[in-house]
Amino acid sequence: MKYVLGIDLGTSSLKGTLVDNDGKIRAIASSEYTLSHPKAGYSEQEPKAWIKACSKVLEQLKQQVADFTAKLAGISFSGQMHSLVLLDENFEVLRPAILWNDVRTTAQCEMIMQTYGPELQQITGNIALEGFTLPKILWVKEHEPQIWKQTRHILLPKDYLRWWSTGNLAMDFSDAAGTLLLDLEHKQWSKAVLEHFEIPETIMPPLVRSSEATGTLREAVKQEFGFKNDVLTFAGGADNACAALGAGILKRDVGMVSIGTSGVFLRARPKFVDNQGKLHFFAHAVDDHYYSMG
Repeated sequence: MKYVLGIDLGTSSLKGTLVDNDGKIRAIASSEYTLSHPKAGYSEQEPKAWIKACSKVLEQLKQQVADFTAKLAGISFSGQMHSLVLLDENFEVLRPAILWNDVRTTAQCEMIMQTYGPELQQITGNIALEGFTLPKILWVKEHEPQIWKQTRHILLPKDYLRWWSTGNLAMDFSDAAGTLLLDLEHKQWSKAVLEHFEIPETIMPPLVRSSEATGTLREAVKQEFGFKNDVLTFAGGADNACAALGAGILKRDVGMVSIGTSGVFLRARPKFVDNQGKLHFFAHAVDDHYYSMG
């Protein structure tokens, strides 16, 4: 009997669900953290809080399941979309993460749409809204140039947790679709968008499928928690994409309502379509599938 662990990095807590070979849930653990609102409309979080919460969840699972550390075979991730994590050349966090529900970027969104709106929509399938990652990047460039000057890596929350656990950089297509930097149809970082907004492609992580292996746990992490064997990690996906996969949302005539920190309705789409900006349009966690969401 072996176990796999799903880690969900949410807006207010990190949750872990341990499942065995037969798909039976063996244990569930969670740890909460806080949001910071330094100004009206601002919403930020310290990435170190995610690591602390993940450590607590792993310790809880050790207490709940006696052979957890001996039989854990794999870990995959889901997480809050869009939130911006900036790292320097030494992989140190440069500032608190700017979260998806931060609305300071109205001016940046207006500028994006006025100067590049039709092109952006054609490439990414979406219009610029405050929640997405690109406007947050442009806000940092404008208001915190010294931070931007030091930036060498851009990640989303779950992908920062992956880097901490494995030392590897990666981002799956479903989460990358929410950055406004992905050429959604061709599944690659858009050189056109990056060049237009003067963002070096070198600071973007490698793109991978949600089901793709992204390395094993670092030796230091293995020793800290007492894992006996190499533990594979997998890319995982954006929280809504993973929820849709778990709920079986793969056909157009089935939809899903999810009520959490945000509320969404989504349905799967078999190919790239133009929603004319009226709905979000993202890559699914399932290869070569998409979904519309409002």
